[in-house]
Amino acid sequence: MGNTKNLVRMALFAALIAVGAFIRIPVPVCPFTLQFLFTMLAGLLLGGKYGALSVLVYLCVGLLGLPVFADGGGIGYVFQPTFGYLIGFCIASYVTGAIANRTAQPSLKRLLGANFLGLLIVYALGMLYYWLICTFYVGTGIGIWTLFLYCFLLAVPGDILLCILAAFLGKRLIPILRKERAEK
Repeated sequence: MGNTKNLVRMALFAALIAVGAFIRIPVPVCPFTLQFLFTMLAGLLLGGKYGALSVLVYLCVGLLGLPVFADGGGIGYVFQPTFGYLIGFCIASYVTGAIANRTAQPSLKRLLGANFLGLLIVYALGMLYYWLICTFYVGTGIGIWTLFLYCFLLAVPGDILLCILAAFLGKRLIPILRKERAEK
């Protein structure tokens, strides 16, 4: 029964991440979406392993052709400069969940720290991938300052707020999920 619940939760978070891709605030170059919120919550609430697997399911569904990414889907999406952020979501969800769930009752400070480390991972991978694709695939290149401005400075304030929101939600929801698991 526990495995079924984990599968359902993973599918739920994969669906939430897909929905989050379409809830966006237009920012030049890198769109600001709610995907980050749902990937962090997946890690916090499902744990590192299942959180990352839920993001991986989302990535596979998108790469198979369903238009669940912010700008479509399909295997060719790996050549989109923003695909690195999606890779970062998977790794960050694992790290966030692993850190947050080291204790039975994680503190708000631990949850915030885990989320901010996840944020760092997402932006590091996203910006590196963006630069690599623009430089070597698209051939247009992008300057470091332009990359930093459009792919970090303009988007990170909203994601910082999402880190805080996810930590507060995690603080409230983790005990509920743990209690449910203990009652089995």
